[in-house]
Amino acid sequence: MPATSVNSLEANIDAPRWDQTTFVGRLKHFFNITDPRTVVTSEGQLDRAKLLVESCRAGTVPPGTSLEQLHYAKKLYDSAFHPDTGEKMNLIGRMSFQVPGGMAITGCMLQFYRTIPAVVFWQWVNQSFNALVNYTNRNAASPITMLQIGVAYVTATSTALATAVGLNLYTKRAPPLLARWVPFGAVATANCVNIPMMRQQEILNGIAVTDENDNRLGYSRRAAFKGITQVVISRIAMAAPGMILLPILMEKLEKFPFMKNIQFLHAPLQVMLAGGFLLFMVPVACALFPQKCSIAVANLEPELRDSIVAKYGDKVPCVYFNKGL
Repeated sequence: MPATSVNSLEANIDAPRWDQTTFVGRLKHFFNITDPRTVVTSEGQLDRAKLLVESCRAGTVPPGTSLEQLHYAKKLYDSAFHPDTGEKMNLIGRMSFQVPGGMAITGCMLQFYRTIPAVVFWQWVNQSFNALVNYTNRNAASPITMLQIGVAYVTATSTALATAVGLNLYTKRAPPLLARWVPFGAVATANCVNIPMMRQQEILNGIAVTDENDNRLGYSRRAAFKGITQVVISRIAMAAPGMILLPILMEKLEKFPFMKNIQFLHAPLQVMLAGGFLLFMVPVACALFPQKCSIAVANLEPELRDSIVAKYGDKVPCVYFNKGL
């Protein structure tokens, strides 16, 4: 079947291909843009994808461009460029890097949990990675200073280390499986600190909210709190299956004689299994809540609610904002 030319269609490049009001629609969207294969896409190809997307927005699509080419360009664009600024995101901070980056760190955290130095090192590596991901996927409409970034990083890393070391010491006399769950406890606790701290500017000054046509209406702290809470839940959900179920699996496997003879392969095995979990859980966790989040005007701060009602009456029942990922 010949490719369909975009010239014969009224294509809206920013209209989602799948219904974002449903979980299944969001899941398809995030399976598309978190595809780890996009990590190896060349800089030149990403720049060409951006040019094609911007050309489509301007109504000047190159003649002969197919709908399939446009969809692929938008996939690359969404995977590598920030939705608020349009700037290219750093490679490690992209959601498409969550599988290759996260699988290596998660596998090592689950394998090297027995000694305090190993726990400290891998929790530090993980929180450094998380801090970069959180900064990269923040709502860029709320700027944050380097000092605030530094404070957020130190606070989250200290929290993770204190939790991990404390739980590690506490579980010395507990069943071995509990000790294997220490990394997840530290990761979940640190996420509750790292994300709000990295996005503290939104909590202090509010996040930009708009109407359904993207007209800015003001800034809301309540909207920021809702969005950040959803991101924290998503990040913990992203890590939970692998970090909870994989220790149970390894606990069973390590009892077999053949596993005792290949202990040097335990770490690579856990890395690969962690990758299998993340390959599915990254899009699933991202899809739990709409990225374009909404909140009823009635639930906003009184001053912002009153200004919207005074200007628009009941024509604007809800406001929208980018909650981040």
